[in-house]
Amino acid sequence: MKLFTNIFSKQKKLQIDFCEKNLDRFLTENNSPNYQRFLNQNHIQFKEYSCQSKCELCKESPYAIVNGEVITAASSDELLERLKQMAAKGLKE
Repeated sequence: MKLFTNIFSKQKKLQIDFCEKNLDRFLTENNSPNYQRFLNQNHIQFKEYSCQSKCELCKESPYAIVNGEVITAASSDELLERLKQMAAKGLKE
């Protein structure tokens, strides 16, 4: 039965929330296409908010809220890599 469950189990979606101001501050034209490719995958759901009331964090570094957990990074490229790792981990579970 476990084999049947593994084959037909629903893929767990990753919910990612972004602050629009944070994206404007840290996302560049160079890495924007990489974010678009990642976010357009079927197992990714994302939403941009005009503000998430995390102003101190927003000024310091790129961040996203993934399934309710705040994820930060030193750069937007690093944040994308962390998001990709979380997505890959979520697919394996």
